[in-house]
Amino acid sequence: MSARGALLFARYAYPPNELGYCGPADASALLDSGATAGIERRARQFEGAWVYLEFLAEAAGIPDPLDERVVEAYWIGNDLLEQAGSAALVDRMLDRFRGQIGGTWREAAHRALAHHSFQVFDVYPWAHLLRTTGNLTALTVLDQCRIRTGVVLDVAGESATVTSSPLSWSGTTVETGPQRQEVVRWSTGGRTLLDGLSPGDRVALHWDWVCDVLTEEQVARVESLEARQRNTHSSMAR
Repeated sequence: MSARGALLFARYAYPPNELGYCGPADASALLDSGATAGIERRARQFEGAWVYLEFLAEAAGIPDPLDERVVEAYWIGNDLLEQAGSAALVDRMLDRFRGQIGGTWREAAHRALAHHSFQVFDVYPWAHLLRTTGNLTALTVLDQCRIRTGVVLDVAGESATVTSSPLSWSGTTVETGPQRQEVVRWSTGGRTLLDGLSPGDRVALHWDWVCDVLTEEQVARVESLEARQRNTHSSMAR
């Protein structure tokens, strides 16, 4: 098991786990950087994410689903995504999520991607709900559940002020709107998986949490893969 991969998984999985949306109880265990074996055991209980990690690892011939390259592919994106076939991914999900309702993933054999943006915009029901009803609560959930990018303006204790571009709804398409400032957390109770945070850092955000400091290439990956999903749904709505 890759300790670096386990910690990378924990950085992104902690926010929805803390909110009770996925994974086992006691999310604070994900912030224990010295207990990577425990993080691995917990990661297997994230039913949604673990399917993708297993699938990506198998497609790439990597024995460890928590290999750092595999984890990065799912949350951020990298070349491993190109080795994982769309139809095979949907087949795997049909087997694992047979009783799950909602979403548009069953019809995605030609476009499925083993990336978190696919989970958000196709597997979860929110994008379909927004498209069919205009429910703006669904837009808020999509905005927070996706991995979005931002730039740190200021750091104060365990919080940071960042700029980011929220999702907007035109009535027919989901787009990114003008940048706004928001206050997010990067540490809680003195516990964090980041080495530190500074103004000017480009960061990955998940719910109200700073998951990671990104390179320019990683920022471009996150944004382009999300745009791919949003554009797919825009064409489906026509």
